[in-house]
Amino acid sequence: MKVYGKNVWKHLKQDPDRIKRIYLQDSLKDKRILNEVKKGQFSCRIVSRSELDRMTNHANHQGIVCEVKDIQTYSPDQLLQKAKAPGLLVALDGVQDPHNVGAVLRTCDCTGADGLILTKHNSAGLTPTVIKTSTGAAYSVPVSIVTNLSQTLKELKKAGYWIVGTDMEQARDYREGIYDVPLVLVIGSEGKGISPLVKKQCDYMVKLPMAGSIQSLNASVACGVVLYEIYSKRNPV
Repeated sequence: MKVYGKNVWKHLKQDPDRIKRIYLQDSLKDKRILNEVKKGQFSCRIVSRSELDRMTNHANHQGIVCEVKDIQTYSPDQLLQKAKAPGLLVALDGVQDPHNVGAVLRTCDCTGADGLILTKHNSAGLTPTVIKTSTGAAYSVPVSIVTNLSQTLKELKKAGYWIVGTDMEQARDYREGIYDVPLVLVIGSEGKGISPLVKKQCDYMVKLPMAGSIQSLNASVACGVVLYEIYSKRNPV
């Protein structure tokens, strides 16, 4: 896999064993990156911008591309073992936009969430775009990829977790949620929301009030609002 961008490099350089080879743009002016690559004695090639554009499908690579080992993923049980009390996981139900997944990873890192659960089918995985958008959080937030999210949530409930979904119908205001218990926050897909089978596993739903004419928020924005409400309730000033 080839990942790219200065923020991704910032995380990768802390774990050099992940890196197979680095490609630097021949006109890169960032001396700090040049010195770090030289000091780390990485396998490195100097290439043209057009070559980096080709590698990244014309993404904003910022002059650096890293060929890396695949990111390690974990089972839901392993996420539980890593979790800090009281426990907070985020589950994305069929979110397909890689920019949304990357943004959610970034917010998970910022709010101290213990892990992210993705679905194997009909959703964005840990692609280079997701990794770039996460600004490196894909390397700091443990990720589990499951084939059956409904069954996974059922098992997490047995482990003592409450499942909280986001929806506009039959939902309480997100500020009225019970957040001092082990939680899984479920975010639905961009178009269809949470699927019926996953909804059945939710202990309750929360909604964000809409004061304007638009009646929905971007999935990653909604996730961010609720995660910071959880963080605020768990970490009062």
